[in-house]
Amino acid sequence: MTREVRAFAVTVLTLATLGIAAGLLWSGITPRAPYQVTEQGPMLADPTTQALIAADGWFAVITGGLGLLCGGVAWFIGRRWMLAVLLGLCAGGVAAAFLTLWIGSTFTFGSVVVQAAAVPGVKVVPGALQLTAPGVLVSWPLLAVGFFALLEGMHGYRESPLRQPYGGPVV
Repeated sequence: MTREVRAFAVTVLTLATLGIAAGLLWSGITPRAPYQVTEQGPMLADPTTQALIAADGWFAVITGGLGLLCGGVAWFIGRRWMLAVLLGLCAGGVAAAFLTLWIGSTFTFGSVVVQAAAVPGVKVVPGALQLTAPGVLVSWPLLAVGFFALLEGMHGYRESPLRQPYGGPVV
């Protein structure tokens, strides 16, 4: 029982640590939307900007790729404690996705270039990263658990004594 708890905890903590690194990466490579400072507060300077959509896309690519990587590595390493590792992938993937969102939207890394057609004399500043499609938060845990299940299903089928070659004799 303690080994399963340890496998769960190690999986969750590893994914949470990767979530911090993913947040820094997301903050570094994602373009920022331009905002202009007005009396009412910051307003979107260019309503036709694709930066808001790009933030969602980069978040999905980074967290989805890490989800696939984590699911594959967890299956190869943690096969002795399947259920604990699988639950750790699910809980750790959720924690990592929220950590990625928090770190990426809190800290600004990389070069921030803001280009917008603003009225002369209006100050244009880069906006903070945010997700306009909150559904991308599930990409890390969903792909990690899904890839883990896919690998386990293929391995279970390959090792099954009930599997018979196509067109072969029925045993």
